[in-house]
Amino acid sequence: MEKQSTNDRTKKGTGGYSNITVKKETALRFRSYSKRFNKSHSEVLDGMIQYFKENNHDPFGEGTKIILDSIKKLERQMMKKFDRLIAIIKNMEKTSIRPTYEMMLILYEAYVKDGRKPKSKSVKIQEERMDFLEPRNTVPKTEHDRILQEFKDYKKHCNEILNNVEKVEPMMGKPYLKINMGIGDFESLKYQLR
Repeated sequence: MEKQSTNDRTKKGTGGYSNITVKKETALRFRSYSKRFNKSHSEVLDGMIQYFKENNHDPFGEGTKIILDSIKKLERQMMKKFDRLIAIIKNMEKTSIRPTYEMMLILYEAYVKDGRKPKSKSVKIQEERMDFLEPRNTVPKTEHDRILQEFKDYKKHCNEILNNVEKVEPMMGKPYLKINMGIGDFESLKYQLR
């Protein structure tokens, strides 16, 4: 029988078969291992040999030790990175999350302890002052102009009301004054003077 080249052996469907004598236990282990990949025994064995060649591993010598050492080295590097991430998260918690949480908690507790709703303050009408026409050094010009305009509007409104006043002299009783004003205007005036 002639020897075939290695290229012919790797191609599917070419070349012949050869027997290898192995122990029965090893053959059983190899068959169960081959079933996991759903490939033929030749393909699995060829893949294993290719893996050892490409990665330059020796399954009987230092190869397994090199693999285990590289895995341990990667594990140490990962643990260092995890430690750094944990330190960053703890620092964030200490410097930003916890103080913000505590401030919100204090504000919430103060709100709950107070228990009162803020009372709206009623607007009081100030007594008429005559000195507001004089310019003050502490009042800005825009505010002064606004106050003057409000006074002019107020004066105009008062004159409108006074023009609607009539003197009524009943047959019996004392004379009285009557204001000719609609109910809506009267309610509006009451609302403005509150």
